[in-house]
Amino acid sequence: MTAAQCLTLCRDGLRAAWPICLGYTPVGLAFGVLAQKAGLAPWQVGLMSAVVFAGSSQFIAVAMLQAGAGIASIVATTFAVNLRHALMSSSMAVPLAGARRRFLALFAYGLTDESFALNSSLLRERAGWDRYRALVLNHAANLAWIAATVAGAYAGQFVPTGALGIDYALTGMFLCLLVFQLRSPSHVLAAALGGAVALGLYLAFPGNAYIVLGAAAGATGALAARRRGARP
Repeated sequence: MTAAQCLTLCRDGLRAAWPICLGYTPVGLAFGVLAQKAGLAPWQVGLMSAVVFAGSSQFIAVAMLQAGAGIASIVATTFAVNLRHALMSSSMAVPLAGARRRFLALFAYGLTDESFALNSSLLRERAGWDRYRALVLNHAANLAWIAATVAGAYAGQFVPTGALGIDYALTGMFLCLLVFQLRSPSHVLAAALGGAVALGLYLAFPGNAYIVLGAAAGATGALAARRRGARP
């Protein structure tokens, strides 16, 4: 690959990635502020963003850190939240067939909901959109997320706790995610059952296991209801 070709694919990838980067900026800033309020230093925020690179999981992790949750609970919860990435990575196996393992590992690291949706569409519909442009898109979004979260961590020291409604960002974000996921009765059942079980366990027992157990109960109940409904 020549330098001119490399420049062209980088330009194409960045051009496609900018809407994602723009969307990541306010969310990343809000996360950085919340993480700073939870006691994380800017370098710790940047390290978390670079290693985890999953906004919802990072918000959850910070909230659980503030609540005093143990490492095992945080890892189990964020693992469950990010399980969908395994499905997304699997679906990219067809358009990325023939790529080397090192490339696949680098691509999978930068995969998010937004980059997966955009790359899936571009690989299917746009002529000339290849895996290298898709890789540039992934990591442009990655860099934008890291930069926004670190900037938010630095800005957090100038933002009073509770100001601007930033402490509501986590709750608001997950309410939005929940509403967009309620696409069928089984989704509604999973949300209602998971919430009810988690609330009951929270009121009855100390600790943070209610989060994982509530999520497992909701998913299990919805799966059982779906299978029962599918029987002839």
